[in-house]
Amino acid sequence: MKHIESINNPKVKQWKKLLTKKERDKSGTFLVEGFHLVEEALKQGEQIVEIIVSDKVDLPSRWDAGSTPVTQVTEEISNSLTDTEAPQGIYAVCRIAATEVRNAKTFLFIDAVQDPGNLGTMIRTADAAGIDAVVVGRGSVDIYNSKVLRSAQGSHFHLPIIRGDLHEWMDKLQEENIPVYGTALEGASAYTEISTSESFALIVGNEGNGVGKDILASTTANLYIPIYGKSESLNVAVATGILLYYLKK
Repeated sequence: MKHIESINNPKVKQWKKLLTKKERDKSGTFLVEGFHLVEEALKQGEQIVEIIVSDKVDLPSRWDAGSTPVTQVTEEISNSLTDTEAPQGIYAVCRIAATEVRNAKTFLFIDAVQDPGNLGTMIRTADAAGIDAVVVGRGSVDIYNSKVLRSAQGSHFHLPIIRGDLHEWMDKLQEENIPVYGTALEGASAYTEISTSESFALIVGNEGNGVGKDILASTTANLYIPIYGKSESLNVAVATGILLYYLKK
């Protein structure tokens, strides 16, 4: 086990850079934090590069790190790698996997969702609902943002999550006769009026503006969830859960 004490160590500076999208894209790596996420990364051994652990923390005895390098750091260094109020003192540097989508039948498309908590929750919900792939379009928060990773709770390691052009994906699926459902408040049908099928894509959109009009114009159908109380709308992550579980049944 290596030990680093200086916060100015070049390796520490490199880890801190992974808190930015620019460096994640450049290096092809991202940083996860916390016992659960590091354990999920270990289960996908080909993605994990290195474990970083505070000298105040012990690795769980049940873990088998194998040949994965483990670096011990001071508490000061550990705390510099996080924006959480109660850090657990353990991290992993992971490779951004080359993502391929094969034989997928169900998709979640995300259009310009900017809140990292929402995006992470939707990825986690898609994973729980058994969705085959998530495609995140332009204008959305980075899928490897630290808050997205924490909200997704390890789902990044469970299913393909792709940054892509939603129009291109829609065209591809519609050529394969896979229905693509948008979400809208106007000019849409109640979601319970749609007959479910084995294959589909659901598009959800920006917290304030919803799915782009250019996208809605090209869908198979657009859906809405009835509001029975006085609230004007549902949180996008909550709406995503309701619709995915209905369409997946």
